[in-house]
Amino acid sequence: MSPISSEISAAIVIDVVPKQPFFSCVDQSSLANLVKEKSLEQLAKLGGNEGISASLNTDLQHGINEDIASRQEAFGTNTYQKQPAKSFFHFIWEAFKDPTILILLACAALSLGFGMKEDGPREGESDHVEIDQSKNPFLFSGTKVADGYDKMLVTSVGMNTFWGAMMSSISRDSDEQTPLQAHLSRLTSSIGKVGLVVAFLVLVVLLVDDVINAVVGIIATTITIVVVAIPEGDTTAAVTIVVVAIPEGLPLAVTLTLAYSMKRMMADQAMVRKLSACETMGSATTICTDKTGTLTMNQMKVTKFWQGKESVEGTNYTLIASSVYKSKANLEFSGSPTEKAILSWAVLELNMDMEAVKMGCNILHVEAFNSAKKRSGILMKKIEDDTFHVHWKGAAEMILAMCSHYYDLEGNMKALNDQERMTFDQIIQGMAASSLRCIALAHKQVPEVHHDKKIQENELTLMGFVGLKDPCRPGVKKAVEDCQYAGVNIKMITGDNIFTAKAVATECGILYHNQEFNDGAVVEGVEFRNYTEEERMTKVDRIRVMARSSPFDKLLMVRCLKNKGHVVAVTGDGTNDAPALKEADIGLSMGIQGTEVAKESSDIVILDDNFASVATVLRWGRCVYNNIQKFIQFQLTVNVAALAINFVAAVSAGEVPLTAVQLLWVNLIMDTLGALALATEKPTRELMEKRPVGRTEPLISKVMWRNLLAQALYQITVLLTLQFKGESILGVSEKINDTVIFNTFVLCQVFNEFNARKLEKKNVFEGIHRNKLFLGIIGITVVLQVVMVEFLKKFADTERLNWGQWGVCIVIAAASWPIGFLVKFSPVPERPLFSYFSLKKIRAIQAVLRH
Repeated sequence: MSPISSEISAAIVIDVVPKQPFFSCVDQSSLANLVKEKSLEQLAKLGGNEGISASLNTDLQHGINEDIASRQEAFGTNTYQKQPAKSFFHFIWEAFKDPTILILLACAALSLGFGMKEDGPREGESDHVEIDQSKNPFLFSGTKVADGYDKMLVTSVGMNTFWGAMMSSISRDSDEQTPLQAHLSRLTSSIGKVGLVVAFLVLVVLLVDDVINAVVGIIATTITIVVVAIPEGDTTAAVTIVVVAIPEGLPLAVTLTLAYSMKRMMADQAMVRKLSACETMGSATTICTDKTGTLTMNQMKVTKFWQGKESVEGTNYTLIASSVYKSKANLEFSGSPTEKAILSWAVLELNMDMEAVKMGCNILHVEAFNSAKKRSGILMKKIEDDTFHVHWKGAAEMILAMCSHYYDLEGNMKALNDQERMTFDQIIQGMAASSLRCIALAHKQVPEVHHDKKIQENELTLMGFVGLKDPCRPGVKKAVEDCQYAGVNIKMITGDNIFTAKAVATECGILYHNQEFNDGAVVEGVEFRNYTEEERMTKVDRIRVMARSSPFDKLLMVRCLKNKGHVVAVTGDGTNDAPALKEADIGLSMGIQGTEVAKESSDIVILDDNFASVATVLRWGRCVYNNIQKFIQFQLTVNVAALAINFVAAVSAGEVPLTAVQLLWVNLIMDTLGALALATEKPTRELMEKRPVGRTEPLISKVMWRNLLAQALYQITVLLTLQFKGESILGVSEKINDTVIFNTFVLCQVFNEFNARKLEKKNVFEGIHRNKLFLGIIGITVVLQVVMVEFLKKFADTERLNWGQWGVCIVIAAASWPIGFLVKFSPVPERPLFSYFSLKKIRAIQAVLRH
């Protein structure tokens, strides 16, 4: 060793070794992916349960030590990230983006500027899945244990779990507008633009009139210098017209309608989680529904049993019921509906001693049922003779394919040839055609058990077929017919085989009797999945039933239907239904069978899991949409009449008959009280007699245009007549005449509110005695108007009217009832008016004229 200099030897050298983290052998991402991908290979690389527990410093028997802080630092806390609550200022900022609000703010600024003063589970399904240490040792957060007990090793918490990721993805807000919101945005924008144009023209006309008068005054008085300012009254009239034109009462009407409907829907077994879903349901064109528990009662019962090629009646099941006893106690069965049905059949009808059977064998291995393989199996050892046996049960066609022999009615084993297979296939199809879920039972004695304990899947002996009936819910066929009569397509998406699916769909009225498979109405999930995008878009409208489907197939269908312009409602109850529920325009989860993830993903929870309640939600949705249309017709009648009257009067006479306070008063009582009155109309039978509006139908229909234009034209004609000839006709002063115009205008709206109750029916008084709120609001409106005219003269710029003048106002206003009745005899063209003036047709006519 060479000597070290004194300078170097005097120095102290310290070798710093960085401190290893507390959990150095494993990281959070690998643990999360391990469970998410269910990778047995990765589990083996990490040393299995023992290796992971050692890496996590966890005792498999006693759990963790007191090192909570270091674990939280490494793996996070067992909490979920929630979307931050939106502040009050956020909503203010969002409101400022609304053009309507901007216009109203501009009007307020003008008013101030000009000094205007007012004068007045794991796989996603609800199936039970077996958990074991060798084949499926993975357990997701949020899983519900249906049977058994065990200990689990926690590898992820909080946002690192599957549940956390799912809840995070489904809690994000969507900026997608509902069909009604899109219609309302376009409507308010259009009306606002028209109001601005009219107000600008009124302002220009009044200013020109004032300027002309000023110039005449200059010439007459030989004044050489005059400063002409914008008169306050001109600005007041223009700003008031803008405020009246903008339907700011629409949001209030929509909110009142939705809130009222939401409360009433709760009594009809529908809990609304998203307010806008009420009106969106009214636009629905397609409903994709589950079968089990929604169309059916989810109460399975064994109604048929085939042993060999013979149907066995009664309890003469010699092969199955090898040991019997008489049941004396009320037993409770647990498991899936299918398992409970078979167990109850075995115990209560075959009188099998299940405890004796269980004590007479040891279960060595279990392969749990899953929605892909449609089967489950066990490997067992009989205690009395130490023999090993394999038992399988599952979808009949799946089990039959695994068999090489079968037992006949006498218990003799026979070979299963091609002819016998065809016979059994016909038996399966016959049971399925009777709406039975066909379950096959198979058995095999094996000579030995391999170390991997794999359950043999071939050369089995068919023991028999069990037919389970899940009866359709009472009233479901009527509900399906109501939806179809309303123009809504019903599509059933189920995991059952194609024959059972067709039978149930026919029983529920989704398919017609004797409808063929080859017409495209019935498909299997794998077939639909393997279509090209163009094929799916072409065939999706014809599909009525999709059998043997997965949650992904449901999501694929929803996307396809939305791309074709449908407004889609989807029912779902499983965790894997969450993407389809979120993708749909309206997600409907099941309150009884539904998982928490499904409910969180949905817009409406059907509390009784009944399709009839889905039809009720559809009826309420249409009621909401219809009530909003009623208010829009009522509101636009007021707007059109007020704009036209003030514009014509301003252009012709240089003054407006309705003052700013009077117009604002009309705006106030009609927007608030009118909205409340029309928002509380209940669903009627006629709502289900119309086709759905969908995404493309205009919010203001041709019927609405006919009604509102007729009423507006009558009001404009009468009030302009009073404006120009009222003083001579009535023999009153100008002030009294102006008051009569104002009073008549308000009363016209009161009477027209009755007309708005029915858009198409001629009898607008039908059922009015049942709507006490409507009658009360009408009474309050009339009382307020009397107070406004008779007692607030200075504020409203009115004069008191005598009984005769009140009679004139009432008679003129009441004439809107016969006008509304007669105008409904006028037919409405099927084609829109503007379609007759399309650009292509105009060019075609020009081409013909040129030649």
